[in-house]
Amino acid sequence: MKTILFSLPGNEELTELMATKMDAEVGKATLRNFPDGESYTRILSDVKGKCVVLVCTLHEPDEKLLPLYFLSHTAKSLGAMCTCLVAPYLAYMRQDKVFNEGEGVTSGFFGKLISGFADSITTVDPHLHRISSLGEVYQIPNKVIHAADAISEWIKENIENPVLIGPDSESEQWVSEVAKNAGAPFTVLQKVRHGDRDVEVSVPDVDIYKDATPILVDDIISTARTMIETVQHLKKAGMKPPICVGIHAVFSGNAYQDLLDSGVEKIVTCNTIPHSSKGIDLSDIMAKEVKKLMHHI
Repeated sequence: MKTILFSLPGNEELTELMATKMDAEVGKATLRNFPDGESYTRILSDVKGKCVVLVCTLHEPDEKLLPLYFLSHTAKSLGAMCTCLVAPYLAYMRQDKVFNEGEGVTSGFFGKLISGFADSITTVDPHLHRISSLGEVYQIPNKVIHAADAISEWIKENIENPVLIGPDSESEQWVSEVAKNAGAPFTVLQKVRHGDRDVEVSVPDVDIYKDATPILVDDIISTARTMIETVQHLKKAGMKPPICVGIHAVFSGNAYQDLLDSGVEKIVTCNTIPHSSKGIDLSDIMAKEVKKLMHHI
């Protein structure tokens, strides 16, 4: 089956990379707004009998959802065999239970909505809290890609004498996996509570790592408060300026500039969200996994 990829606005670079690796064409479409704000969708390429891949990362998702919905249904109305969604960053994963009376479980609602117009979904490290698998939320074939190996590879190729730092004990499992694959040591900040408001944070074995380059790794960098706080602790401990690595460059508000100003050496993210910090390319694994998933539709 022939494959054709369509990029929603802002996803053009990733779409081109994936198309090259999938030996597929990049489709042409017109997506714009009427003067009254309604969405206009027109597919200019031939999609009949083809598998259509829609590439649309879903940070700030509300304005992207209708164009995506219309594009998928338009492709089907023109004879497309299937529409596969590639959403490297997947929104609406936080509200996975009712925290306060009167709330809705929006992760489930969003999953049902997307499952209604896409035949499969591929994403990268979604923020699964109390959900054990994406299949609990999405009723379509799905694939979760993990970026840990790509991050480890980037560290191996770019950083001499790295040490990975976890901001707290909760991060240990994730940090240890990246460190192991990168062939690097890791440590986790220790918090000692002396009283209700007196918490001392220390870097264990700091003397061993004084000459190492600290690497802070997180899945989503949103407000960056945890990373900024960790940078301050490393400064106090006399360590070198760290390199911050994130999968998803959400960077709400002034978070990116605030993190830069905190005294880091560099910020590097994966190309799941278009951002100037992107330095780790996941298009290869995305292309492979989308092709595999097509066989399950």
